Amino acid sequence: MSHTSVSETVKLHLWIASGGRCEYPGCNKPLYRDDLTWAKMNRSNVAHIIADKPTGPRGHPVLSKQLAGEFSNLMLLCYDHHHLIDHEERDEHPVEVLRALKAEHEQRIETVTEIQNRCKTDLFAYTARIGDFDPRITFAEAAAAVQANGKFAAHPHLQQLGRPDSQLTDAEGRFWQEEARNLRAVIGERVVPRYGRGDLQDLSLFAIAPQPLLILLGHLLRDIATADVYQRHREPAGWLWQSHPKGFKYRTLRPKTVKGVPALVLALSAPIKDERILKKLGDDAAIWRIAVPRPDNDFLKSAEQLRQFRDLIRPLLDEIKDRHSKGIMLHVFPAAPVSVCVELGRAIQPKAHMPMRLWDENKDEGGFIHAFDINTANGGDL
Repeated sequence: MSHTSVSETVKLHLWIASGGRCEYPGCNKPLYRDDLTWAKMNRSNVAHIIADKPTGPRGHPVLSKQLAGEFSNLMLLCYDHHHLIDHEERDEHPVEVLRALKAEHEQRIETVTEIQNRCKTDLFAYTARIGDFDPRITFAEAAAAVQANGKFAAHPHLQQLGRPDSQLTDAEGRFWQEEARNLRAVIGERVVPRYGRGDLQDLSLFAIAPQPLLILLGHLLRDIATADVYQRHREPAGWLWQSHPKGFKYRTLRPKTVKGVPALVLALSAPIKDERILKKLGDDAAIWRIAVPRPDNDFLKSAEQLRQFRDLIRPLLDEIKDRHSKGIMLHVFPAAPVSVCVELGRAIQPKAHMPMRLWDENKDEGGFIHAFDINTANGGDL
């Protein structure tokens, strides 16, 4: 038990720095109210890292007296965790461990409270069945990702753009028409009007769906200027952007001749052999390819890699259009991460770029199948 009288100024500093919450990792209990009744009350314990007397927990013959009332030597804890570090597990909580816990908690509180109102963002989620897999995205993981990006959720929930009740799979023909039709309707009813009124100023998008639908999603959101597209990673798992791989670059491979039907191949998550494209489009198809040295379904780690793709794709679409006959259909064969597919869709401009036929890899059907067309004269999704 503390024998030191800590000044009210230092206590106030400690309350502010801790956010009024227990600083023990994983606890984070608010110490200004009762958990059961929610009555306002002070439940905090001001705990010493180095005890205020030499015989106390982690006591020191000199430092105990010197640091007794110092902010740097104090933690705000709930009763349970104060008792834990001083009694039940005293040996497991040496000075250096407690200092690290204090620093980590207070840095987190500072980061969160520095966020400005202009950093509010609306969280949108889009999911659709991939084979027999029903993807799920939680508010908690999305909110953590935008917070790491210096923003915070404008509302305490994800705004859903998909159809969670759909039982169709991507092996069924009706799947593509119904999903595309629903996506167009939802964007037209829930997103575009809000953006036009100014109610939606910043959008953060989290999506898991078959790739043609992701491209369509991006195409429907193309006019929303401030939109961050996130990518779910496998290792380490989650939506937080990671370090940029040193020296990373995309490769653009152009066809030797442009006489045949044009195809854009995104060989990023997996390699795609030319023979598979030629089988669908004919032996004279003109294949334009974006690739990476080692295609992998978890290659995209950083926001910078996504920015590099954005910088590459629109000029390339312009080049493909200029090299081929006016009005000809561009066939798109994607093997790419979620965020890349969405950004491809956002780059496609209705008047500036070619109509596009989107293909989807379907193992049950033995290869690529035609999903639907976008950017056609009538805007159809068939």
